[in-house]
Amino acid sequence: MSHAWIDGRPVALHAATAEAARLLAASRVPVVAGLGTDIAGARAAIALAERIGAAVDHMSSDAILRDVEVMRATGMMVTTPNEARLRADVLLLIGAGLVEAWPELPARLLVRPPMAHIDEKVPRRIIWLCAGGGPTKPSGHDEVQMVGRNCKDLPALLAALRARVAGRPVGKTSLSAKALDALAADLRAARFGVAVWSAAALDLLTIEMLCGLVADLNTTTRFTGLALAAADNALGVLQVCGWMTGFPMRTGFGRGFPEHDMWRFDAERLVESGEADCAVWISAYRAAAPAWNRPVPMIALTASNARFRQTPRVHIDVGRPGADHDAVEHCAATGTLVPAVATNPSRAVSVADVLAHIISALPSMGAGPC
Repeated sequence: MSHAWIDGRPVALHAATAEAARLLAASRVPVVAGLGTDIAGARAAIALAERIGAAVDHMSSDAILRDVEVMRATGMMVTTPNEARLRADVLLLIGAGLVEAWPELPARLLVRPPMAHIDEKVPRRIIWLCAGGGPTKPSGHDEVQMVGRNCKDLPALLAALRARVAGRPVGKTSLSAKALDALAADLRAARFGVAVWSAAALDLLTIEMLCGLVADLNTTTRFTGLALAAADNALGVLQVCGWMTGFPMRTGFGRGFPEHDMWRFDAERLVESGEADCAVWISAYRAAAPAWNRPVPMIALTASNARFRQTPRVHIDVGRPGADHDAVEHCAATGTLVPAVATNPSRAVSVADVLAHIISALPSMGAGPC
């Protein structure tokens, strides 16, 4: 069974990597996108981008960069999942998509551990604002107080809540004035409160309002935030980009040094506008394909059975990090990078190994197109 193809025809791995190197060497505006890979794969992808003058972008950059933008524009107080689980006496869950972002959230965060570092006499409050159309309450957690249902009400509700925490008057909201004041009082009374959100479900201004609320609460008590990680090791790749380039994703090397621009180096924009003339797409955790409409010569490194709108020029099946091969990746439960021992070791090639072969097959510096 073949694991590499050129224009849909099975080939040996070395032939596929040689063809990929030829395509990239001839490219003038390449992009390395998807980036669903482990730490070693991310390092190799960024090294490739630097070598060929490409832009790098993760498939979850929209969500990740919303948090980053708020952090660098107005500041953000954050903690780790374990700290939130052990110390929080008030958990403020924000919006929809939290369980989708972290399936283990009910067991790893909502359940109070027996050795929690808070006074057992202090009741733990879990408040969920505008959870959307999902289940009324997470199974087995009847103590969760659901406030609001429509996600469209969340921005106005957060703004009103922030005003009432500060003692300022507000107009009419989806909550009664009595309920809003009671909620503000619960937050002010927290000994250690944590606001939990997923940027994939919130817009930039809502995240900024939430972080402002957290900052306001810290004038009289201890309150912090917990931004849930996006899928496909997005936070792990973000950290790799940081230490290798000094910037987050959507960074380009076209002028010989890293430049970050959230608009210029958006992979979808580069492809759809016709600027990109070659793309490397990486999705090792799942068989995901880009939603681009414009055809572009593509080198795809994905899990098995990925379906593309256009047949990639080069397609190589790669192993899943932590399953087919050992890996280092971001762990949602600890908020850190951790080693992941392969649960089902196989001979599937890793993203890092494939990219190393491609880099080694590139012509020497100065031999490519001007």
